[in-house]
Amino acid sequence: MRITEASFLTSSANPKNCPAPNKPEYAFIGRSNVGKSSLLNMLCNRRKLAKISGTPGKTRLINHFLINDSWYMVDLPGYGYAKLSKTEREKFKKMIDGYLSERPNLANLFVLIDSRHAPIQSDLEFMQSIGTRGIPFAIVFTKSDKLKPEQLESNISKYKDRLYEEWEELPPLFFTSATTRQGQEEVLSYIEEINKSLP
Repeated sequence: MRITEASFLTSSANPKNCPAPNKPEYAFIGRSNVGKSSLLNMLCNRRKLAKISGTPGKTRLINHFLINDSWYMVDLPGYGYAKLSKTEREKFKKMIDGYLSERPNLANLFVLIDSRHAPIQSDLEFMQSIGTRGIPFAIVFTKSDKLKPEQLESNISKYKDRLYEEWEELPPLFFTSATTRQGQEEVLSYIEEINKSLP
């Protein structure tokens, strides 16, 4: 699949205000500073579609983008903000949980993981939570160009080992780099496959 059209549609503070669920939707989420905006821009071949910030936790709303006039790409607020108050963290958790529960057109959730780090508990807990709820998801390891191949392989193996403690089968795994465009074709092909399988 090639993305020929990509445009910002709307931002919503409440899942109830999101666009009508009349197109398949693919949402992206991860811890703050995982490289989410860079990945979205890379997938769309656009430099400034999603705003990139040096300040972690900049995404505070549910941002919808219309892709090829046929499906939605959704930039979700992340989790794991150390600098937010407990009240603010609860607010974001409620927003994300509401979105995941209320979007019947959510075809897949991409959970972004920084490949440079060993398994992080909040990532594992989040994936366990959405898996328990039956939300279809894939794991996207970002910034894979920042590591030597053997180091990347070691980190991925550690993640797989932790996931296999709870899962019999792992979700699809993707390895990406916004710098080298690694993973662009694989992620977009996966979205295309799902779109073709939908009624």
